Amino acid sequence: MLKIRKFRLAPASSEVSTLECAPGSVTVVLGPNQSGKTPLCRLIAGLSSAAVGEVEVAGKSQKKRTGASRTASNDQVAMVFQAFVNYPHWTVEQNIASPQRARGKGSKSRIRELAQMVKIDHLLDRFPHELSGGQQQRLAIARALAKSPTVLLMDEPFVNLDFKLREALNVELRALVQDIGVTLLFTTSDPGDALTLADQLVIIDHHEVLQMGNPLDLYRMPTSKRAADLLSDPGLNQLSPTRYVRSEHLHISSARSGYAAKVEAIESNGAHSYLHALVELPNGRSNWVAKLPGVVTSSIGSSTRLGFDERDVLELNH
Repeated sequence: MLKIRKFRLAPASSEVSTLECAPGSVTVVLGPNQSGKTPLCRLIAGLSSAAVGEVEVAGKSQKKRTGASRTASNDQVAMVFQAFVNYPHWTVEQNIASPQRARGKGSKSRIRELAQMVKIDHLLDRFPHELSGGQQQRLAIARALAKSPTVLLMDEPFVNLDFKLREALNVELRALVQDIGVTLLFTTSDPGDALTLADQLVIIDHHEVLQMGNPLDLYRMPTSKRAADLLSDPGLNQLSPTRYVRSEHLHISSARSGYAAKVEAIESNGAHSYLHALVELPNGRSNWVAKLPGVVTSSIGSSTRLGFDERDVLELNH
C-alpha cells in the first residue's frame, strides 16, 4: 500500500489531502510535459524534488527520515526512468543481479525468474546495446523488480517506444503487477496508456491535480475542460463556450442533420480515419477533428455533415 498525504506538486500548488494506491493496483498519473509527474515520483522515491508531502509505504511513514533510515525505507520503492538506465558493460544477467548483489544477496534462479517474467530469459548473455528498445525497457523493469519493491514507479517509460510495442508492454505490465502484487504508479502523457492500464487515474496540469478517480468515470464525467482535453486524443471539439464533443463521438450525418463541414485534411491508419474539417456552427466557424471507423470516402475540399448524439456532449464551465 502506498499513501501520499498533504502533498503539493510544487511549493505554491494546491494541497491534495490523500492519494492511496492499493497493492496489485495500477495508478496512472496523466499530464503533459512539465506538469509535475516526475516531481511526484521523486517525492515517493525519496529523491530531491519540488513536490512536498508525507509518504507512507506498507504502513511505514517516510516523513522526516534521513540518512540510513531513509535509505532502508526506500528499499521498498523502485523506479524505472524514461531513459533506459542499464549498465552498458554488463550483460542482461549482471544488470538484473546488480540490485541484489549490492545488498549481498541474489541467486541465479531468482535472476532467471525475473527475466522470465519480462520475457528476456533467452537474452541473459547479451549486452544492452544488443537489445531492442523494448527489450532494454524490459531489462530496466527486471532490474527494478530485483529489489523486491513494495512500490514500483515508472516515469513515462514507454515514451520512446513504437505504438505496437507500447500496446504489448501495457498488457504484459498489467498482468505482471497483478501476479506479484506490487503497487504500480505509472506516469504518462498518453490518454491511451491511462485508459488501458489504470485502476485509478490522476489527471494533473501545471503542477495541480485536476481530478482523481476511476478512469472511465473521469472520461465520462470530467469536471473541467482541461481534464477532459487531456483525456481526449485528438482533443475536444468546441460547440459553444461551454459545450464540447469528443472526436470519437462524431459521425457523418445525413443531409438533414448535423453541421455543414468542409474537409480540409484526412489521415488514416486503416482502422480509423481522422477527418479535419471547418465546421459551420450557429455562433461561427470551428475547426474540428472527427475520428471515424475505417476508411472514409470524403476527399479534401469536399462538403459533408458531422453529427453526434446529444448524450455525448460535455457541459464544462471551465
